[in-house]
Amino acid sequence: MDFIERIFGFSPDAGSGAAELILVAIPVLILASIAAYRRRWRAPRAFTTH
Repeated sequence: MDFIERIFGFSPDAGSGAAELILVAIPVLILASIAAYRRRWRAPRAFTTH
């Protein structure tokens, strides 16, 4: 993973790939969180009688 180096011509993480991993992981985690929240929101709720 060195697309930052190829596109911009500099290495913010000295070639380790950490910056690219963060740039990919954050949006994936955000989308997964949104999907989990929406799935929980739409889940049928148990009816309780008091």
